[in-house]
Amino acid sequence: MQQILERLQDQVRGAAADQRPLRIRGGGTKDWYGQRLDGEILDTRAYSGIVDYEPTELVITARCGTPLAEIEAVLAERKQMLAFEPPHFGERATIGGTIAAGLSGPRRANSGALRDFVLGARLLDGKGEVLSFGGQVMKNVAGYDVSRLLAGSLGTLGMLLEVSVKVLPLAYREATLRFDMNEVDAIRRLNEWGGQPLPLSGSCWIEGVLALRLSGAQAAVDAAVRALGTAHGGSLTPDCAGFWADLREQRHAFFNGDAPLWRLSVPSTAGALDLGPQLIEWGGAQRWLRADGDAATAQRIRAAVAGCGGHATLFRGGDKSIGVFQPLAPALMKIHERLKAGFDPSNIFNPGRMY
Repeated sequence: MQQILERLQDQVRGAAADQRPLRIRGGGTKDWYGQRLDGEILDTRAYSGIVDYEPTELVITARCGTPLAEIEAVLAERKQMLAFEPPHFGERATIGGTIAAGLSGPRRANSGALRDFVLGARLLDGKGEVLSFGGQVMKNVAGYDVSRLLAGSLGTLGMLLEVSVKVLPLAYREATLRFDMNEVDAIRRLNEWGGQPLPLSGSCWIEGVLALRLSGAQAAVDAAVRALGTAHGGSLTPDCAGFWADLREQRHAFFNGDAPLWRLSVPSTAGALDLGPQLIEWGGAQRWLRADGDAATAQRIRAAVAGCGGHATLFRGGDKSIGVFQPLAPALMKIHERLKAGFDPSNIFNPGRMY
């Protein structure tokens, strides 16, 4: 692995000297996400392998090119999981690309986001130097929490070489309840149930049907099924693992078709948004919208979402020239620019991928 690392360092140093952009790429399963793709490919896949796994400590450390499926298989053997339930969007997904994209699945609202589970990282910066941040325990945090800063940075700060991630035990039992419920009632109920001691681990509302996943100890899940089924008419739906996997990987019928897909991040208590067909997750906090991806539509969507304290991302499709991500306030953009200059002074890593 040392020889592979040295080759990567040489490629970075050469690109910095020549002012050539580099496009950091693992399995390429999220090439469509973000702004433009530019530069010579810096392939991470050769730098792979699980470095350390301590099931009793609930921590796994792996190199960036390690397939995400390999990591999940190793965890499953010890009845453990990546609690943020990351989407793969393809068989070639790597752990490095997963962390760089920063995307979490249905379990995020109840277990935490991807960045909450990143404990430490090694980074190859724009000078070809290897930097280490954080560690392998939750308390190992001093100063800026750079390890978590890398989550969702889309490779714009450097090449993530290695990452240590906290894992959690698999739930002993899972069950899915379905309710016939309109959008307004679904948002209200999800917020009510979110404040109660229920073993919630996922929610999805679409076209008048609310699906609620419960995960945990046998007694806790059974009690919740009885309580919600009796009081609110929920019906138990067996064998729903495929439903939640399809939701995570966006294979659900809602995501089919060519219409641009918007991701709306709003307070869970925000009311119904009259913007177009939607699928609601995360207890009301994440809403997927099918709508045009032009400048006028973007202005209308972002104004409506900002009005309730949220932001909107043009997740897939549409005209990326309007800006995939919500425009930043000038002061916040200045922080982004300074971070970029600190880690990548020659601006060679994934230039323009975020803003």
